[in-house]
Amino acid sequence: MDYAVIMAGGSGKRLWPLSREKRPKQVLKLLDGETLLRRCFERLKPIFDIRNIIVLTNAGYVDVVSENLTDLVLDNIIAEPAVRDTAGAIGLISSILNKYDSDATIAVVTADQIIKPDEVLQQAVKDALVFVNKNPEKMVTFGIKPTFSSTLLGYIKCSDARKVQGCQNKIYSVEAFREKPDEETAKQYLEDGGYFWNSGMFVWKAKTILANIEKFLPEAVEPLAKIRSAWQSTSQQQVLKEWFVRLPKISIDYAVMEKAENIYAIKLDCSWLDMGSFAALADVITSDKNNNIVVAEKSELLDCSNDIIVTEDKGHLIAAIGLENMVIAHSPDATFVCPVGQTHRIKELLELIQKNKGDKYL
Repeated sequence: MDYAVIMAGGSGKRLWPLSREKRPKQVLKLLDGETLLRRCFERLKPIFDIRNIIVLTNAGYVDVVSENLTDLVLDNIIAEPAVRDTAGAIGLISSILNKYDSDATIAVVTADQIIKPDEVLQQAVKDALVFVNKNPEKMVTFGIKPTFSSTLLGYIKCSDARKVQGCQNKIYSVEAFREKPDEETAKQYLEDGGYFWNSGMFVWKAKTILANIEKFLPEAVEPLAKIRSAWQSTSQQQVLKEWFVRLPKISIDYAVMEKAENIYAIKLDCSWLDMGSFAALADVITSDKNNNIVVAEKSELLDCSNDIIVTEDKGHLIAAIGLENMVIAHSPDATFVCPVGQTHRIKELLELIQKNKGDKYL
């Protein structure tokens, strides 16, 4: 059977103070009143039985995820008791599904990506499911056709595009995964034409990814076996809490995909954005005549340009005079003001806030 797994564990610190430890970026209503998580869920519904859509998130986010996806049964929200990166998360859900469906095929997507139009990804996922179900030893990832030489994204080198019966998209062989490049290397990747941005989305058989985890990340085998054995027993939560933290903290790319064989890719020729910062809003929100990005129901800007103004508080007015290249982000208990070019220092600021104010504002 086919399943979709939404990875929704990221906190989104670069969107503070809107995103918090208890309210991650994927449930912020920044997109015409909708959340990234909801949009991701709706994108999957035409492909998968809603009973087969699973959200994997941190234990602290279960309530807000449930509130956002009221039509998803609570049992389909799997809570990770600790942060162990994507290898642990994927190993966990694959072990659970494999216990009850030895032939499970899983599409792994992330909740914090904006993809337009939806139909491009939907068709690619359908094709990947067809390909993997016919070739159970093979694994598929999705490469984004790059639009500029990004140094902030990983790349995959692809070749040998071929047509496959039952698939509208061509299937590429993946030659290598490349880490975030320097500027010159990124330009070479763009000019080459055979490099795509690494989307971090995959389709594979549960048994296949588990076999590769066993081969390339053997220290994960015992914790996953313990969790699998106890799942849906009276000791499920106790065993999960005890053994999940023993999983290596490493991404699935580092742990498996860079080493494994039989990796294939489908190219996504679409608008794609990893919603990780305030600056990213400029790619999805139409600016005003002065190039201001405003996500606020009430605002008044006088002689302001190239600013980013964000709040979810419908009753709160943000007013400014003469600002240029600034970020103003308002939440009920904190307001963040920063030059656009300094937003990369938010992590540094949060460490200072924690030191001087404790965890209240995190």
